[in-house]
Amino acid sequence: MNHQTILQVRMILMVVLFASASGKVSAQADPWIIKADKIDPSNYYGITVANGMIGIVSSPEPFKVKQVVLAGTYDLYGRGRVSNFLNSFNLLNMRLELNGKAMDASAIKNFRQDLDMQKAAFTSAFDFQDLATVKYTYYALRQLPFCVLMEVKVTARKELTINAASVMEAPDALRDVQNYYNEIDRPHVNIGLLTSSAKSPTGKLQLCASTSFIFNELHGQEPRVIHEMWDSNMHLMKFSKTIKAGDTYSFCIVGTSISSAHHEDPLNEAERLTIFAKLEGRDRLIGFHEQAWADLWKSDIQVEGDPQAQQDIHSMLYHLYSFAREGNSFAPSPMGLSGLGYNGHVFWDMDLWMFPVYLVLHPEIARSMMDYRFERLEEAKRNAFSHGLKGAMYPWESAGTGVEETPVWALSGPFEHHITACVALAAWNYYCVTQDKDWLKEKGWPILSATADFWASRVERNGQGKYEIKNVVAADEWAENIDNDAFTNAAAKANLQYATKAAQVLGLKANADWQEVAQNIPILHFSDGTTKEHASYKGEGIKQADVNLLVYPLNEISEQKQIKADLEYYSKRIPDAGTPAMTQAIFTLLYARLGDGVKAYQWFKDAYVPNLNPPFRVIAETKGGTNPYFATGAGGILQGIMMGFGGLDITSEGIVQIKSVLPEKWKKLTITGVGVDGKTFVVNK
Repeated sequence: MNHQTILQVRMILMVVLFASASGKVSAQADPWIIKADKIDPSNYYGITVANGMIGIVSSPEPFKVKQVVLAGTYDLYGRGRVSNFLNSFNLLNMRLELNGKAMDASAIKNFRQDLDMQKAAFTSAFDFQDLATVKYTYYALRQLPFCVLMEVKVTARKELTINAASVMEAPDALRDVQNYYNEIDRPHVNIGLLTSSAKSPTGKLQLCASTSFIFNELHGQEPRVIHEMWDSNMHLMKFSKTIKAGDTYSFCIVGTSISSAHHEDPLNEAERLTIFAKLEGRDRLIGFHEQAWADLWKSDIQVEGDPQAQQDIHSMLYHLYSFAREGNSFAPSPMGLSGLGYNGHVFWDMDLWMFPVYLVLHPEIARSMMDYRFERLEEAKRNAFSHGLKGAMYPWESAGTGVEETPVWALSGPFEHHITACVALAAWNYYCVTQDKDWLKEKGWPILSATADFWASRVERNGQGKYEIKNVVAADEWAENIDNDAFTNAAAKANLQYATKAAQVLGLKANADWQEVAQNIPILHFSDGTTKEHASYKGEGIKQADVNLLVYPLNEISEQKQIKADLEYYSKRIPDAGTPAMTQAIFTLLYARLGDGVKAYQWFKDAYVPNLNPPFRVIAETKGGTNPYFATGAGGILQGIMMGFGGLDITSEGIVQIKSVLPEKWKKLTITGVGVDGKTFVVNK
């Protein structure tokens, strides 16, 4: 079966999977709202509402959320004897009774959910018997990193009594749970605070959460709130309200989730922040939240002629925007804030796949991600020392402290060394886009020089042109303990060259050995000239792009004949399953730059459509996978769009636009809010 036939078969399969993931194939998908009108709890993959600090994952059950996670909250438990992401208090669960009848499945009809990506608002609605229509919307407030808000509206069809309860429940892994209820009286408002605190599994961290009601009573007093303790892991506060037929009653729950990883006194701070949010009030909270998201969306990717692609692109951007924020030194894991995937650890997924998207569209968020690496530079130096090497050796998996967090059974921990060069590449590109010499001197240079020292000590000097890098796990992770991996070697060369350039920019003297080493690291080839993935490679299937990354982002290969030969060779070695979305994303980017819009679009679709899960088209890591949301893949695909179809390129002078081509059905591609100056780039058909 030739390459073209393989792609045609894949496209047929994608149509089938497309229909399965979305329920139907729609030519008029809404660019901003993803709707789920038919919800099957047995085949449901939640979508995340997040603000870069707190992530809330949806549930198919009314008034439930699957989990709440906090960036930077790790402790030792479970998998691999390493730090793991923790579930935080589930502070948005509710109980609602109408006329004493609970929200069981038999009483609910027309249950539907939707995500408004433009406003980062998740809404559920349903009819409850013949009594009422119920609608609720929740937000992870962008302007308040630790705060959430849920607004509930009940429209009565006949007179009824509402019994509503805010339920605070501790996840199983937490211990020493303490529950509190406090009331603070003021002349015009009574502030009831439902608060819980607990220790992480080892006692290392304290996690705290607090909620309060926001009532909107135009006449009469607010409902009386009653506290009930159920058991050590759960308590609630509740109220009752009677409304007339035809009336709509609304109220809100506002809450805070925070830990000692974020604040020295998380218990009191949780209550302070909840009080602050409550007294801001519903309108101000939602208004500031929507304005913050409007500012984020000034950096956008707009496609004309392909409504479903437009919605999917917005979903990818929405998730990346949701999973990180400026002003802190936390960094997104492969699954962002969508759950506990990959223990919440930080890999090359951030530096090579997600970071460039933030850097092009929101450099201020990219700076926070570089702060994460800079603040852990000393640990990287200690890691190099432990391996008998110089400079800084970044860990393959990083969490809170920056020590190696890879489980010992995974060989990527001690051997997947290209991560160090990926950190350096991100640092150099940050300078290239921002042209911030002060940052380069203060933070970029320490990273670039220390990582260059690592590679100068890591190579084995076996003669001219043979400064080899042996015994590594390749970027193609199915290749373990091999020599002279193409990507590792080329990335090491780039690291050494960028450190030398940084020295020139700053007027410093570069280590002469860096350039000597860079000039002698080999890139291997087959006898026909095709770039060879590693020394012992014999044409077997590959997990992900390795050689093809030498064109982008490394700029090691620029000759079109070589690019085409490597593309044709390695694109035939991608199996139908088990490969992450970034592989096809790189093929998308390269074919677009070569002017082949047909192949570029085929690989664009193949990168993610088979990975979609219902009902919100969330992306899993692999075809048929069930571990969404895969932010790494979204980052790769968005690079395929911006740097491939859009022709954007990061150079030492900043972002420029090179020649590219659009897919046949795309009429126009517009990328707004690019770089520090917020420029707009357009590609027309």
